[in-house]
Amino acid sequence: MSVTETDADAPAVPPDALMPRSVEEAAELLADGAVGALPGWVERCVASACERAGIAPAELSAPAHNAGMRCAAEVGSRLRELLATDVDEQQTTPLSVLRSAVRFPTQVLADGGVPVSERDDFDASRFPDDPYDLTPASFADIDPELGPIGIAWGAAKAFEVLQRRRIDTAEPARRIDTAEPARRIDTAEPARRIDTAEPARRIDTAEPARRIDTAGQR
Repeated sequence: MSVTETDADAPAVPPDALMPRSVEEAAELLADGAVGALPGWVERCVASACERAGIAPAELSAPAHNAGMRCAAEVGSRLRELLATDVDEQQTTPLSVLRSAVRFPTQVLADGGVPVSERDDFDASRFPDDPYDLTPASFADIDPELGPIGIAWGAAKAFEVLQRRRIDTAEPARRIDTAEPARRIDTAEPARRIDTAEPARRIDTAEPARRIDTAGQR
């Protein structure tokens, strides 16, 4: 498909969806859009697989609808939890969470006895739990309007991470200020000593020793 055709066929997306003011706002837009799109995606997956197998889609429309509602509740909850997690702590991606939703249409098709699709070895090894080849390659595969919202979220997350890294590298490392002299004992203060100028106390030798007067002895 040419660029002109892509631009012409692209769905109208509200400007706010393309220009979120924060990563939190982008995450909320993505979560709301995905939860709203999942029921219809499940039903379309079931219908397309039925058509490829030559089965009337109407035969599985009711179970497909029910599966779509369960998918929106269960996968939507996991998606909101991920997007509410700090960007530095997210261990997976929103698209990976959404790809796990493939089990809902798969179960409907398997229960309805729909033959599986032929797949190449690469897809079979990469997505072994997707025998009907339903795994979305992008947000737009779930819903065309979800594509721009997913791109906006990715850009907002990248900007947030970049800003944090810039702040971290701009803060100088803390160090001990060597300009401040180390505390020391002031050597200008004389050590305390015993004042040798004060004479030691002694017995005054000028005082005659007391003695027994031997002059009165015979």
